[in-house]
Amino acid sequence: MQERSSVAELAASLRAQLNRYSPGEKLPSSRALVERHRVSPVTVSRALAELVAEGLVVTRPGAGAFRAEPRTEAPRPADTSWQEIALSAEPGGDQVPRSVDASGVVATLARPAPGVIELNGGYLHPDLQPERALAAALARAGRRPGAWSRPPVDGVPELRAWFAREIGGPGGALAASDVLITAGGQNALTAALRALAAPGAPVLVESPTYPGMLAVARASGLRPVPVPMDADGVRTDLLAEAFRASGARLFVCQPLFQNPTGAVLAGERRREVLQVAREAGAFVIEDDFARLLVHDDAPALPPTLMSEDRNGTVVHIRSLTKATSPNLRVGALAARGPVLDRLRAIQVVDNFFVPGPLQEAALELVGSPAWPRHLRLIAGELTARRTALAAALRAQLPALVERGLGHGATYGRGPEDGGLYVPPGGYQLWVRLPDGTDEAALTGAALRAGVAVAAGRPYFAAEPPAAHLRLSFAAATGTGELTEGVRRLRTACTELGVAVG
Repeated sequence: MQERSSVAELAASLRAQLNRYSPGEKLPSSRALVERHRVSPVTVSRALAELVAEGLVVTRPGAGAFRAEPRTEAPRPADTSWQEIALSAEPGGDQVPRSVDASGVVATLARPAPGVIELNGGYLHPDLQPERALAAALARAGRRPGAWSRPPVDGVPELRAWFAREIGGPGGALAASDVLITAGGQNALTAALRALAAPGAPVLVESPTYPGMLAVARASGLRPVPVPMDADGVRTDLLAEAFRASGARLFVCQPLFQNPTGAVLAGERRREVLQVAREAGAFVIEDDFARLLVHDDAPALPPTLMSEDRNGTVVHIRSLTKATSPNLRVGALAARGPVLDRLRAIQVVDNFFVPGPLQEAALELVGSPAWPRHLRLIAGELTARRTALAAALRAQLPALVERGLGHGATYGRGPEDGGLYVPPGGYQLWVRLPDGTDEAALTGAALRAGVAVAAGRPYFAAEPPAAHLRLSFAAATGTGELTEGVRRLRTACTELGVAVG
């Protein structure tokens, strides 16, 4: 956040000083700007790039930066009105609209303004990312023989074998040949949805669920059908009913530390999900995105659904991104039977292959002594941050935590207190707002108060039963910032007259 702030401040300073120079006149050298403003060369480069993008400065390789010549004539605005028809007109009356609401995804990817506390982020704070280990792994990977040659389309064999062991468990339920390497979890999810459902088909989803999955489904022309859940995960009685009513042949779920609720699919329901799907002749996409984000105080993790599936019902998705860096976009798709051929075909057509050096770097990372140390570090840090955020909510906003997910969770039930379900893994808390709260108004007021939070509406495929907020504790700088973020959220609630308890 400091680097972003320095770039913005330097860009503003240079922008204000441009009138001192005539059009075409050379600006001070980068070295002079570094010394004058006491910033890094990277900061100078990024600040100049902002001014270039604004058309105020031009750069010439080997010569330096110059004040841009004034524009003599404003560019004529393009008439793009015709696109409304082209993007909306469908050849058949039954076609599912392909317009996509990406607001829920953008909220987790956008960088907050300087000074704003980030409680809506979906990635680890840079201090929690294994930057040194990643840099060392990338350097070693780049020197591996053949690292820069074209890799196998299915992925580097050793990396496929590592994912197979991680997904299949100690029983060896999965072979390396059952795994495809993907460019992260979102890429794997996109491929799986396209492979398993035709445009216009219904797809069953947990309610609430990850907005990125809803966006991908709708962009593929699919119709998400919500299935309610509680603290034990998806309600399997309603899952069976949804299969019958919709005729769907696909169910997407996150059985472990579900996003946004944090729920873990209970033991009996795990068996029921597989049974219900088999009876419907349907696939289950198991998005196991948070397994590496387990907390210190968690019980032993349940195995993957795939490790318990002997009929090819489950297509499994795993990614290294959440536990490492947004830039390590390496994941895996695992499946058995003819569906694997279809997944492979879609992967090849869409991406050709995942870059070999990136795969080799991932393999170097997970095989290094730094890997288990990193996992222990984030387990402890996430536990401390989760505890601090939950304590701040109970102390300052008790009205927001009066009602939890409902019913009794059989896994990790202990941390729930006073209605707030506190999962022993993942990176977020899901809070229900008092009835009648305007989510959009509250998130706007929160931003004005200096804290970014995620509204609950994008997490629902249909009309939500109540207003919610998702509060992330992974992207903040530490426990103190989390406590301050809740204080700012309380200020926003007070501004709008939302009951805080």
